[in-house]
Parts: sequence; structure tokens; C-alpha cells
Amino acid sequence: MQVKQWTVEIYITEDDNDDRTVARAVLMNRAGMRREGVGYARRNPVDRPVPEIGDELAVGRALADLSAKLTEDAAEDVAQMAGQSRRV
Repeated sequence: MQVKQWTVEIYITEDDNDDRTVARAVLMNRAGMRREGVGYARRNPVDRPVPEIGDELAVGRALADLSAKLTEDAAEDVAQMAGQSRRV
């Protein structure tokens, strides 16, 4: 059995001036492929005692964005193998 490992690093940036949280999910594999998803969340002032709420939303959205990009990459690879590029 072959085991492959891909690593996803999550970077979270909070801007206290506009209560915005930005998360970047960066995927790297051993072949050097790099893919990035981005997610945003605006923190509600009542959430200040629990700042993880903005982090969780932004990270979830970044991972969803990354997921959509990987799915599109796979669809493009399948289309190319079939001789039909999906990209315009």
C-alpha cells in the first residue's frame, strides 16, 4: 500500500480596525503542488469574549474554497484525459 501525505497550513489574520478575520489554507504536497483557499469572517462585537468564532468561520470558509479549487482541478484533469479541456 502506498501512503501519500499532503500538508495544509492555516494562517489566520485578525484586523482589529474592522473586526475582520482572514484565513488562508495552503496545501502543499511532496511533488511541490501548492494550492490556496481563502476565507473571511467579520466579527460581531458581541463575539469579542469568544474570538474563536471568527477564526472558525474564516478557516471553514478557507477550507471550503480550497476544496472547491481541488475539485475543479480534478475535473480539469479528467477532461484533459478525455481530450476536452474545461478551461476557456
